[in-house]
Amino acid sequence: MRQVLVGELDVLPSAAELAAGAVVVTLPMRTRFRGITSREVMLLRGPAGWGEFAPFTEYDDAESSAWLAAGIEAAYLGPPPARRDRVAVNATVPAVPADQVAGVLARYPGATTAKVKVAEPGQRLADDVERVAAAREVVPAVRIDANGGWSVDEAVAAIAAIGDVEYAEQPCRTVEELAQVRRRVGVPIAADESIRKADDPLRVVAADAADLAILKVAPLGGMRAVLSLAGQIGLPVVVSSALDSAVGMAAGVAAAAALPELDLACGLGTGSLFVDDVAPSFLPSGGEVAPRWVTDVSVPDGLRASPDRERWWRERLARCHAVLAGGGTHGSGWSRT
Repeated sequence: MRQVLVGELDVLPSAAELAAGAVVVTLPMRTRFRGITSREVMLLRGPAGWGEFAPFTEYDDAESSAWLAAGIEAAYLGPPPARRDRVAVNATVPAVPADQVAGVLARYPGATTAKVKVAEPGQRLADDVERVAAAREVVPAVRIDANGGWSVDEAVAAIAAIGDVEYAEQPCRTVEELAQVRRRVGVPIAADESIRKADDPLRVVAADAADLAILKVAPLGGMRAVLSLAGQIGLPVVVSSALDSAVGMAAGVAAAAALPELDLACGLGTGSLFVDDVAPSFLPSGGEVAPRWVTDVSVPDGLRASPDRERWWRERLARCHAVLAGGGTHGSGWSRT
């Protein structure tokens, strides 16, 4: 099983230390995205600033422990050294009706690339075709993301109907299915879930299943884990968010800024999806965002989670900390405070 270690830390902070400085917030969203209209996030305070622990609620403790590792790394180590002071980002278009696409893209000034969500449950292929066509009227480059929502045959048919795209992200669920689609279509295939949810994230390379790698800081265990994997995977990399608050986004932008090579726009503009945030959002200007670290957050009462949700997250923190501290699925060899 894949190990998750917290950056370069030799000692894992105790669960009590993490909980003492933690705050749980609920961030309202402008548009339904990934089936939710608000995003719950636990913020962790440490000597280097703030980190984010925000695995989606359906994730189990083993998977979620990687997100905790990423949050601890951010709060206790801070960002790796940057190689660039600007990161190009794509606009993100949720599964909205085609007549709303231009309005969504207006929140990404200067963006020349849009990632359009497709294969939304309950929608038709015609909806995807219309949404992508509407995006093409505004920006020159469009990429699509199916989140593993198609079968192989559905993916081949859908990509043909949608037409030329920069790449199709995770059209099917498994590595084997990605490889089949890649052999049958004329557009590049990008792997996301097949990397971040895999015990062996390099299997997509061995199976010749992808042309690009989508890497996300939180699910992969942190910024330094992303940099390490990018060096091993041997594919062009796009760093993307996991619907992060400004705290989590700071880590994503920092990872992108630290990569030796970065030729494609990253999926790090999703701060535009939030009505409010805990720090200034990473809103693109000229199609780019600049790295900056979050050392101060603002949590008005209206953003604080309810007491029962606060308790739920604190219990989850304790369980995931036990996974990291005890080895379990994701780690081993920790010194204890």
